[in-house]
Amino acid sequence: MSLTGVRLRGGVSRAGGPPPRRPEVCPASFRVWRAGRQRARKGPHVVEDRDIEYAAGKDDVVAVLLHQHVRIRELFAEVKGAEGESRQRAFDELRVLLAAHETAEEMVVRPATRRAAGDDVADARNHEEDAANQALAELEKLDVDSAEFRRGFAEFEKAVVAHAEREEAEEFPRLRRKVSREERLQMAESLVAAERIAPTHPHPSTAGSTTAQWAVGPFVSLVDRARDALKSAMPG
Repeated sequence: MSLTGVRLRGGVSRAGGPPPRRPEVCPASFRVWRAGRQRARKGPHVVEDRDIEYAAGKDDVVAVLLHQHVRIRELFAEVKGAEGESRQRAFDELRVLLAAHETAEEMVVRPATRRAAGDDVADARNHEEDAANQALAELEKLDVDSAEFRRGFAEFEKAVVAHAEREEAEEFPRLRRKVSREERLQMAESLVAAERIAPTHPHPSTAGSTTAQWAVGPFVSLVDRARDALKSAMPG
């Protein structure tokens, strides 16, 4: 989460001169980010049923996406901290979650973003996701324990995290301001319903079964499965 543009005592920026404009940050983003950091300090992420109940009639689509951002950051850490089969499992879970997350943004969020923030913002986020997908396709070809994978994965993480920060600063606040709460809740319901179909939050007891089945094949096939799950979950 970017902390640039923080005003120091006396209203002077760190660089001197007039303080830069404070970035627009979604009000809930810090709370969600902090909760994820607190979970990460406790060790490996243990997912319970409540982890996919966060949008059950009360949280909007922004809260759902922020929750997914937290889990994506956690999975990057898990991949880097593991080896062998454990690293492959974490990488596969990351691939499945990114497929569901990016497909939901494409199908559900970006149409609303075009209305709330304009075509430039929506097109820029879509372009970033396309570039990340290409990088992920290259990573899938590599041995997860190879030096080449580690180098490529580090660059991939930087790109994905930067993309998420731009969404949190430029896109999500405008969705909150300009899209009605009722519509945001409806969007959230579609995303949560799709998550129940696409196992983006597998419980440890089921890892290697349903999730493993979803992770089979290249990333483009995961996106196709996520798109089918989302279509079946969307109203109309």
